[in-house]
Amino acid sequence: MKEFRVNEMVYTGGRIPADELPVIPFRDDLYPQFECVYNECFHEMRKALGIEPYDFLSDIRQLDGRKDSLFLLTDGEDIIGGVACCGTEIDDLFVSRAYQGRGYGRKLLIWAVNHIREQTCEPLTLHVAEWNERAAVLYTETGFTVRKTELIRR
Repeated sequence: MKEFRVNEMVYTGGRIPADELPVIPFRDDLYPQFECVYNECFHEMRKALGIEPYDFLSDIRQLDGRKDSLFLLTDGEDIIGGVACCGTEIDDLFVSRAYQGRGYGRKLLIWAVNHIREQTCEPLTLHVAEWNERAAVLYTETGFTVRKTELIRR
């Protein structure tokens, strides 16, 4: 049995100064590329943590009920990354491997914070596996703090 820890992190600050970011709502015609990039970004973590299937997305119907909360950062028709803003929760933040290391993760996170802040002043939450150290550092540097830690057994 594998086990791992997931931190629930909370952000109580306000909007964060940022440059405009050309984020677009999810579009069905981008799904094939979205599936590929999403699975590529989460495959290693899901495998390391024993979360099957390692490539989670396989059909656009898996996004039913979530499409309106998905946003993409693109370079022309290429997906740079994406993020889901579900009420006060930030979820599924990812950056294509081809674009990693250029600050896009931070920009998408700040965009998501500001997007949600347009609707509410309530605390924002996100969840991050302790395994994903780079993401945890990014979230902490952006002002998120750990509210609680949960042990997951698989």
